[in-house]
Amino acid sequence: MQLKSLIAIFALALLVGACSKEELGSPQTPQIDPVSKTDLNEFILDYLKKNGPFRWSAASDQQLWSAVVQSDSLVAIGYSLPDQQDLSETMHLVDIQQEEWVAVKNQIIDFIVSETNRLNGTNVKAEDLMPFGEEARLPFITIKVHNQSILSALRQMQEVRYVDAIGYTMEEVRDRDSAGCDVNPDFNIPSADYTTVSPNAKVPWNFYNANIPNAWNVSTGDGITIALIDTGTSPGQSKLGSDFASGYSTGRFIDRQGTYDPCTWCWWNGPDGPNDQCGHGTQMSGLLAAPRGYGGSSVGVAYDANLLAIRGTADVLILGSAESNGVSDAIELAGSRSDVRVLSMSIGSIFWFNNIADAIYYTYDNGKMLVSAAGTSTWFTSWVGVIFPATMSQTVAVTGVRETWPMQKCSSCHSGGAVDFVAVMQRANDDSRTSLTLAMSGNTPARVGGSSCATAMTAGIAALIWATNPNQSRNTVLQRMKNASDFYPSRDGQFGWGRINADAAVK
Repeated sequence: MQLKSLIAIFALALLVGACSKEELGSPQTPQIDPVSKTDLNEFILDYLKKNGPFRWSAASDQQLWSAVVQSDSLVAIGYSLPDQQDLSETMHLVDIQQEEWVAVKNQIIDFIVSETNRLNGTNVKAEDLMPFGEEARLPFITIKVHNQSILSALRQMQEVRYVDAIGYTMEEVRDRDSAGCDVNPDFNIPSADYTTVSPNAKVPWNFYNANIPNAWNVSTGDGITIALIDTGTSPGQSKLGSDFASGYSTGRFIDRQGTYDPCTWCWWNGPDGPNDQCGHGTQMSGLLAAPRGYGGSSVGVAYDANLLAIRGTADVLILGSAESNGVSDAIELAGSRSDVRVLSMSIGSIFWFNNIADAIYYTYDNGKMLVSAAGTSTWFTSWVGVIFPATMSQTVAVTGVRETWPMQKCSSCHSGGAVDFVAVMQRANDDSRTSLTLAMSGNTPARVGGSSCATAMTAGIAALIWATNPNQSRNTVLQRMKNASDFYPSRDGQFGWGRINADAAVK
């Protein structure tokens, strides 16, 4: 149904309803009773088991309304021109500042605001319903919806691509106790788990499984900028601050940004900065690009690369409206920068977030390589396959494996048909002996594993390859990764192309 037609219908309803003064200020359309959270979660779980990451397009109007009622009422609404429903290959060409795009956006916002006021007897304005403001580049709106009839009408509009209840979370997933945030230095590292290279840096044992040290004879990532979408970086870790360009890693930069807004309705609303309050982003930064420096700290895969470290989320699981918007904004930021070639995303969700997918379309269409974690299990998600956004064809999905052959996934890693590559990050018979990386402060390394570790390592290898010829395309770099992998030209059903031999890939 055309947007203008729907607005006309509701305007007529407003005139009819205004005939009786007693009815002014009262709802004109009866609300549908929401289904219970238990029933809604059962529906979501059934979908997950059969189809993978859950999409709100599979829910009925009643189920979607139920999710909105039982969350923060925020929905993400993707919009388009009537004849441009699929933007996956043209997102980078969309200019939402053009008159026709502005008109569609404003009509949707005006419809929601006017219907909210009519049905609830309120006098709210658009800014009262939109805590994140308006998008600068991407065609979606994040707005509160308080009435089921508004949701139902939006889903029928030709100009609306999706309506997602981005604030809804399942209790089993929410109770994850800051997943991935347990970061402590390891003061008892066996000597077999590293080698020391000049000037005084530790090379993690598993870098040798990918032949990374030999690849450094050809490429160290010089001139390539890697964007990390994660929990930020620790201000107390000098190797990601004043010492980032030290030792053998001079002549490069680190750019620390923040897009995550943890308190969307606070008067001081806005991102809370680049500082890591979890530890996971600091660990991934260390794996990607820690300097080959002094003090005995661990070195990163691409130790000469630049790093754009963006705090887009509180921890590794993307949950709720604040994190989905923070991650979407972070990916969009990285995708808009001409110097960024590779994005590393050791984060994910069992929900499909279309506002994040829009940012990925935009960034992919701009020629970037997006490397994404296939998933690391919590107690609740151990049965889930590859998670979002690693399931997207626009991302390179990576998981972690043990130091064994035949190949065996790590104790907490996800695998499946969507996996493209793997990286060794866990000893064969000791789950605690994983890779080394930076801790929140100091030179003593911390441990990190899972698909997160494998993802950062793979993104670093991509940077090493890209640095051998900065003018090559993403597809050329990806093909070189495949050519240097275990199973190419075949593909394994659980582990994709397998492990990448970084030395062969850079040559």
